[in-house]
Amino acid sequence: MPMLFPYDPADYWKQLRELIREEIKQLESRNNSIHKFHTPGLEYKPLYKISEICEMFQVTKPTIYDWIKHGKLKPFKIRSRVFFLHNDIQELLQSSISNHT
Repeated sequence: MPMLFPYDPADYWKQLRELIREEIKQLESRNNSIHKFHTPGLEYKPLYKISEICEMFQVTKPTIYDWIKHGKLKPFKIRSRVFFLHNDIQELLQSSISNHT
């Protein structure tokens, strides 16, 4: 079937694949710079924001507030922001793993 633009179909698909690869690399680099935490000498992130915990556990903010209310998580307020300690998150992960097995 003839195409309506002056490209060889093989060249068209090759260029399209290359564009997709470039877009994926850009998205990955943006996501890595936003979501990745790396400080030389630290193996883990010491404090987590509520949005990071929501993403980690795949739950909503009201669920996190419920966990706080029931003592599963202890919030730490720094100025106007609320954070959670790495160790508390690890304990919650371990308890959720042991509850599911």
